[in-house]
Amino acid sequence: MRNWRVDVGLTVLALALGLLFLADDGVEHPVADVVLGAFACGGLVIARRRWTVPIAVALIPMLAVSTVSMGASVVVLAVVARYRSWPVTLAVAGLHASLFVGAFTVVAHGSPEYVAAVVIVLALDAAMVASGKLVRSQRLLVESWQARAREAEEGQRLRVEEARHAERERIAREMHDVLAHRISLLAVHAGALEVRKSAPEDERRAAGVIRESAYAALEDLREVIGMLRSDGDDADRPQPTLTDVPALVEQSRQAGVPVTLDNRSDGPVADGVGRHVYRVVQEGLTNARKHAPDAPVRVVLSDRDGGLAVEITNRMSAAGASLPGAGSGLVGLRERMELVGGSLEHGRTDTGDFRLSAWVPERTP
Repeated sequence: MRNWRVDVGLTVLALALGLLFLADDGVEHPVADVVLGAFACGGLVIARRRWTVPIAVALIPMLAVSTVSMGASVVVLAVVARYRSWPVTLAVAGLHASLFVGAFTVVAHGSPEYVAAVVIVLALDAAMVASGKLVRSQRLLVESWQARAREAEEGQRLRVEEARHAERERIAREMHDVLAHRISLLAVHAGALEVRKSAPEDERRAAGVIRESAYAALEDLREVIGMLRSDGDDADRPQPTLTDVPALVEQSRQAGVPVTLDNRSDGPVADGVGRHVYRVVQEGLTNARKHAPDAPVRVVLSDRDGGLAVEITNRMSAAGASLPGAGSGLVGLRERMELVGGSLEHGRTDTGDFRLSAWVPERTP
């Protein structure tokens, strides 16, 4: 947006110069001269926005009918110098100077003030051109500084991205080298126990569940590593959705946990919503196996407030019957829900059960 203070300043300067010329000239009709000069000064405002050169050229002949307009014809050279190239500026300034000197030579050649008037006008023309070019050069300098600042900022952003990518790559390598190796060993030993004929049937079945869970954990690990190594959310395989929840429940049943699934939701669910619900059910069943391995678990899915609600309840077991855990699963789950605009609650109920409930918004129609 252009600065109107510049317009006012140019207009005041043009009027001041014009009135000085008027006072020195002593014309017969000063009011008419001032009115014409005011119109000429108004052309300065338009010249800063469009038709810079045509208006500058049009102001030159007005010298013949208005002495005040001479101020505008001089000041407009600064506008031309600010917005136009050197050749155009010199052409307009040369036209103005030559026409003024020629006209003044015809009218006042030989008078005592002839030389002084010519020198003053030429000096004013030079001053206006110099001031306009100075403003232009300063503006170009500021723009170059801004461009350099943007380039430096972009370079800094790229360096941060490269450092972040390198760190993610390092974490991915560590996860692959350490976790993948250990989980693979777990899967191999569980598979060996599963095919061992001398082992009891219950142990072989439990070993099969461990082996399948280990392989699923490897797939999840590969998915996480792939997400760490990539810039997007793509994974090596399709991510779980709501349709995978029954299979997840069945895995817990095979591990000896009595789980009941009650799906009261009707209608399609977006894959993103289903993925979050799957992770909630997964964390709830994992906690139930850790802290109450023999207690029945109930999973309820229902529609609520334009979203999908999930509730997982299980009886609390006696102290000492649970497996140790880091306690970070529910924290990460709460952060996941907050990121998508959902909610998560967990804790002991009045009946002594442990309840994990979550709500995920934005279901698909």
